[in-house]
Amino acid sequence: MAPFCSSFSSSRDVACMAICHRQCPAAMAFCFLETLWWEFTASYDTTCIGLASRPYAFLEFDGIIQKVKWHFNYVSSTQMESSLERIQEELKFQPPVVLSLEDTDVANGVVNGHPRVTLEPAPNFRMEPVTALGVLSLILNIMCAALNLIRGIHLAEHSLQVAHEEIGNILAFLIPFVACIFQCYLYLFYSPARTTKVVLMLLFICLGNVYLHGLRNLWQILFHIGVAFLSSYQILTRQLQEKQADCGV
Repeated sequence: MAPFCSSFSSSRDVACMAICHRQCPAAMAFCFLETLWWEFTASYDTTCIGLASRPYAFLEFDGIIQKVKWHFNYVSSTQMESSLERIQEELKFQPPVVLSLEDTDVANGVVNGHPRVTLEPAPNFRMEPVTALGVLSLILNIMCAALNLIRGIHLAEHSLQVAHEEIGNILAFLIPFVACIFQCYLYLFYSPARTTKVVLMLLFICLGNVYLHGLRNLWQILFHIGVAFLSSYQILTRQLQEKQADCGV
């Protein structure tokens, strides 16, 4: 059995832990942790604690820790005795949870045949920086989407009043509109199976514009298809950014 034990206490945004000899009374350990908590909260406000983002942000507090430690080991006072008595009463009504090393293994799923969980770094989905040609493809794609939407809505309003034979033309405008918007999304954000999605969006845009040959001239059709090919090329050439090793401490 190890000659030491760890005591842990937390309140609000501050947690304290002490490693004590097993013969040290629990009340003494929690009294020490409570004193450290009061000293820490008196030295740092909640804003300073919340902004701490790196390890050892409060390294200068070690001087106060050593001072409190020396005081508990070598000095006895009436205030300390009253604090000990109060904490002993609190521990009677709310005893601390005692965990052994085996208990922590069970909590982590190590015993009873469960495999040890190996933590792996999360996948990096940050894309490479947007290029000038990529921005141009986005602008042209948004313009094509707007043209398709305007023509589709206008044709839908006209068709509802006159006839129902224009449903195919309406869909031929609205489906490329959705495809153009989705191409913008694929360029800006990572998505699995990008190649398949890019091919499908390109196919929808090409088929829709070919279907609209009677409502668009050849140059308009070539413009929309050309923008779709440019956007598809930009999507496929924009790769995931390599994750840099974080060596900061």
